[in-house]
Amino acid sequence: MTVRIPLDPKKFSDVLGAMLGLNKAIVSPGLDKKLLYLVELRVSQMNGCGFCIDMHTKDARLDGETEQRLYLLNAWREAPMYSDRERAALAWAEAVTTLKDGQVSDAVYQQAREHFDEHELMKLTLQVVAINGWNRFCISFNATPGTYVPGSLRKTGVAQATAAH
Repeated sequence: MTVRIPLDPKKFSDVLGAMLGLNKAIVSPGLDKKLLYLVELRVSQMNGCGFCIDMHTKDARLDGETEQRLYLLNAWREAPMYSDRERAALAWAEAVTTLKDGQVSDAVYQQAREHFDEHELMKLTLQVVAINGWNRFCISFNATPGTYVPGSLRKTGVAQATAAH
């Protein structure tokens, strides 16, 4: 697969800068980094974005996430190693990504509200919007899975963003 347009943040600073701005708002004090990795990875799995799956798996490992939790993320409902808060975040992320029947169900919303205050749920939703956006950039322009260097985003000062695309 040939990269169609390299996602170079210097060349496309206006477009990718806007995306990075979303990520900066998300990583400001609020949600736990491990929780955000799970959300990014799960949404990327749902969307089939190989580059983002590679990136977020590598960075999650670097930040201490276990192999078992990463391997079982596709089956998070059955796997006992996720907290109730993580389950609520994953259910919310899936519902916002798919918008089944054009909505997020009241049950999923109530589950999320049991574990997240209004501000946290707004940030979590922005995270889902952002990773869906990054997935679409990476898939559309054929970002190459396997090329991401773990931790390279830290060097840019923008954690949780995909500037390295």
